[in-house]
Amino acid sequence: MSVRFPELACYGLAGHTDQPRDLLVEARLAEELGLGSVFLSERFNLKDAGVLAGAVAAATEHVGIATAATNHNTRHPLVTATMATTAHRLSGGRYALGLGRGFAALFDVMGLPRVTGAQLEDVVGIYRSLWRGEAVLGHEGPAGSYPYLNQDSSFDEHVPVLMTAIGPRSLALAGRLADGVVLHTFLTDEALARSVSTIRSSAEEAGRDPGSVRIWAVLATIEDSLPEELRLRKLVGRLATYLQGYGDVLVAANGWDAAVLDRFRADPLVQGYPGAFDAIGTVEQLTYLRDEVLPAEWLAASATGTAEQCAARVVEQLAIGADSVVLHGATPAELAPVLAAYSSVRAVTRDLPTNPGWIA
Repeated sequence: MSVRFPELACYGLAGHTDQPRDLLVEARLAEELGLGSVFLSERFNLKDAGVLAGAVAAATEHVGIATAATNHNTRHPLVTATMATTAHRLSGGRYALGLGRGFAALFDVMGLPRVTGAQLEDVVGIYRSLWRGEAVLGHEGPAGSYPYLNQDSSFDEHVPVLMTAIGPRSLALAGRLADGVVLHTFLTDEALARSVSTIRSSAEEAGRDPGSVRIWAVLATIEDSLPEELRLRKLVGRLATYLQGYGDVLVAANGWDAAVLDRFRADPLVQGYPGAFDAIGTVEQLTYLRDEVLPAEWLAASATGTAEQCAARVVEQLAIGADSVVLHGATPAELAPVLAAYSSVRAVTRDLPTNPGWIA
């Protein structure tokens, strides 16, 4: 059996959750609806990447599984490599390990080193050596000092590596290094096209086939039938939360006006806000941000409206140059009408593999 839409994915447990067991139902429904993959983010409360990947592997038979993303500095390289090989074999080859830079401020308070591009390049080399059954001896590099690392000399595990990327240096690194790249939510069409070009050009400069890197656009998808509070939380609350955490990076990626970001940060509601807007924002607060603070064109970098309008936006993302699209911020049940509409306008002819880290 093959999935209906291998080019599409959703996030399991999108946003915040206090019931990780809900992922089992979501993953089964995602498979039933024909989604190609389930992506899994990680949070240091109830979203452990390895546990969630194992749950999806056990609950499904066909969907791809992507950790997107974890951070290499939160686990020893041998532990992460083992997590990946375990998920790889448990899922029958459906798993892709996704890595990202994470949040520097969070690592500072956790007492962990900040993630650098050099570290990522180094640690991916370690993982791939271990997956080939090689021992890593006397390693000294940006990712650390490791006298001896080894998994199993019989290994020849083909685990793809995904990288999340938004800034030009991260995009270029991903083009050189990764099997697949996961872009960011709320990218404009121009930013998406520019990101695709950067990744492909970097891959080519590194001597790789530029078409061998699978690029995932990430599209906030909020269909009209959802209750107003939920739509506000998934659209306005989510964008405001990103701007709270790393607004400079997102604004720069889109070429947006930095002065607008400054006004957002200076707003009395935003200053000293006690949490993330997508978690605790009220209808009144989110409506105020939408109507008075955030430009409409910033919120328009998403898929909203009817199911047909959302489906059309998905088609546009693929036409711009993405190989695949993560329908972000919505559960499989919430995506059902969008997928039904998409099936009638789908124009994909390439037969993509189930594993979200491979393109061929």
